Amino acid sequence: MSNPRERATYAFSKVPEVTPLFWIIKVLTTGMGEAASDFLAHTIGPLPAVALSGLGLLAALALQLRARRYVAGIYWTAVVMVSVFGTLAADAAHVGFGVPYAVSATLFLLTLGGIFFLWHRQERTLSIHSIFTRRRELFYWAAVLSTFALGTAAGDLTAVTLHLGWLTSGLLFAVLIAIPGLLRARTGLNSILAFWCAYVLTRPLGASFADWAALPHDRGGLGAGTGAVTLGMTAVIVLLVVFLALRSTGDSPNPSVHDTPSAQ
Repeated sequence: MSNPRERATYAFSKVPEVTPLFWIIKVLTTGMGEAASDFLAHTIGPLPAVALSGLGLLAALALQLRARRYVAGIYWTAVVMVSVFGTLAADAAHVGFGVPYAVSATLFLLTLGGIFFLWHRQERTLSIHSIFTRRRELFYWAAVLSTFALGTAAGDLTAVTLHLGWLTSGLLFAVLIAIPGLLRARTGLNSILAFWCAYVLTRPLGASFADWAALPHDRGGLGAGTGAVTLGMTAVIVLLVVFLALRSTGDSPNPSVHDTPSAQ
């Protein structure tokens, strides 16, 4: 794709527009991934769950990488599978290897920082709307996977290690996720930094409320169960993604790409 216009069209269509609906679906995928990972781990066992979700992730990413433009169903399927696998990977570090949540959160934070460092060093940008090459797209999905693992560890750290509980943790992260946007509006915080900070925080936000809804009453939850929470959130995600797909039907590609204020 040597033609600049073709490259711009490819970049525009490989990632979704960052809108309120984007953030709603993103939070739902984090909650669904948390509930689904717990359901699979208790149903078929942690190791089979990791293997199964890993295969699903590889298949979803293969479809996403092969796509020549942004397709709502393909993109959000990949995000869902990242959520499930990232959650299982983070939980495996604690349950399987006894790694404290504070340690795993630090390790995942360093991993994400390393990905951002290499990404920026190679491409001179971390904008999600500048992804018009395969290398940038691979950096993007590596970062996304790391944010899910980091967010999982951070959510478990506040709820379990710090004994805040799932509901209080959810409320805490609901406050924290508003801070990047406020700083962006009030102080001119770098839009890329604001976007990725909020992106990381969607994970513990959605997961905390999903855990609260799924856990039994004697553990401070609503008692809905992981299976019900998984199915319920999946249904809402599917409806919203179908809405996005229908809304984009007939839209002509925009040859000029402009980063949104929240994701430059």
